[in-house]
Amino acid sequence: MEVKKSPKADLESKKSVFMQIGLVVVLSLVFIAFEWTSTDADVNEGFKIEEEEVEEEIIPITTQEEVKPPPPPPPPKVTDVLNIVEDDVELEEELVIEDTEATEEMEVDFSDMETEEETEEAPVFFIVEDMPEFPGGDAALHKYLATSVDYPVIAQENGIQGRVYVKFVINTDGSVTDVQIARGVDPSLDKEAIRVVKSMPKWKPGKQRGKSVRVSYTVPINFVLQ
Repeated sequence: MEVKKSPKADLESKKSVFMQIGLVVVLSLVFIAFEWTSTDADVNEGFKIEEEEVEEEIIPITTQEEVKPPPPPPPPKVTDVLNIVEDDVELEEELVIEDTEATEEMEVDFSDMETEEETEEAPVFFIVEDMPEFPGGDAALHKYLATSVDYPVIAQENGIQGRVYVKFVINTDGSVTDVQIARGVDPSLDKEAIRVVKSMPKWKPGKQRGKSVRVSYTVPINFVLQ
């Protein structure tokens, strides 16, 4: 069955007319768009703030005046007091001046005068050609220290132990002098170490160029709790 259209509803004949009307409308809009002018208003013109030139303030340079200390007070004036004595005053004691000129017969006793002998202390060496030696050698020295040391009771109770270094000088006759602690551990241990070193027998003195000299020596004494 075919669908029949009325001639009034057929728009195919009016197609060219509608196309021309649309083309005219579009061209008109394009032309209006090109001719359209816009004016930009500057909103911020009324709110312009003129920049004021700020003058730079010049700060004067000031220097602090030095305060000088007050001058010292002048020394007190010393006035000599003169006592005027009348000539009529008699002196009870008269000054007697004896003749002190020496004569050939006069003897002078010099027995009361003491003469000081200037003794120069011999220098102390640290290294010499022949170093001092304990009687019996180093083995005898270690044995002497081990048997002569009495461990202080106070150090044992407090558990104190360590190695004390004792420095001393061996004189030209082998005697031990100038005993002092080079590095200590505790006062009780240091005191015992000094006592042991001072009680040492005489050493064989050190020699330099065949002559006995004073030599500095250091001995470590080890205190160990067992």
